[in-house]
Amino acid sequence: MRVQTASAEDVARPIVITDDTGTTLTFSQPVRRVIALYGAFNEIFLALGAGDLLVARTAADGNLSQLAALPAIGTHMRPNAELVLAQRPDLVVQLEGRSEAQTQTENLRSLGLNVLTFEVNSFDRLFEVTQILGRLAGREQEATALVSGWKKRLDALRSRTAGKPAARIFYEVRYPNLLAAGRGGISSEILSLAGGENVVTDSKKLVRFSEEALIAADPDVYLIQKGPMNPAPTPLAERDHYKGLRAVREGRVLVVDEERFARPGPRALDAAEELANWLHP
Repeated sequence: MRVQTASAEDVARPIVITDDTGTTLTFSQPVRRVIALYGAFNEIFLALGAGDLLVARTAADGNLSQLAALPAIGTHMRPNAELVLAQRPDLVVQLEGRSEAQTQTENLRSLGLNVLTFEVNSFDRLFEVTQILGRLAGREQEATALVSGWKKRLDALRSRTAGKPAARIFYEVRYPNLLAAGRGGISSEILSLAGGENVVTDSKKLVRFSEEALIAADPDVYLIQKGPMNPAPTPLAERDHYKGLRAVREGRVLVVDEERFARPGPRALDAAEELANWLHP
């Protein structure tokens, strides 16, 4: 991904962005009307002080108070093209990932809309994409300051947990049909930054995990994600095969918010700090 930034002496220079699919778009000036089809991007615009650029939201982002009054245009996976077009966006931003979402992205592009797609699966990528969105929004200085502050927080967190024994953690994404966080997403990085170690070694973001493998791993800590993917998780004490887990016996079970612990946005830093406080009070 490449970003051409304008110099202070040449503020009229076009903004040229190449996204993670190889699509290059050129803007003669910062964008003024934006639709982000993934919640983390909305949160980045809000953190940049650019919430006024957002003209619509997905159904999932109605719980963000700053966006609740905006018109809904469908879901992340299935945006309603007519509703998107009606808002006349300069830019639509989508998360790279599942093929269904990319099919919808190509449909929006075929209708003449400017769509940029980015993959965000780590804090480093969060920082990079924040700089890009800041450039697009005409808020480069704000983005630089924001990212600098985030990096200082992560450095402080690493210093705080350095040298402490790493708790072996299992992160439940969904139950039943157990789904775990692998090492390919931001959830696993949150565990590491907080002073833990993911017992799931698969490099994928999401991993199907058997109860037999879980019992064999016998984690020190068990995190239960609660949110759209796991709306009403059964308490571990009520799951027959889980009662003997070390984490259950020692009371090291924590229910966490999916939007903060699994969404690669600004609140992921809060999640890492919160978990560190719980693991190392």
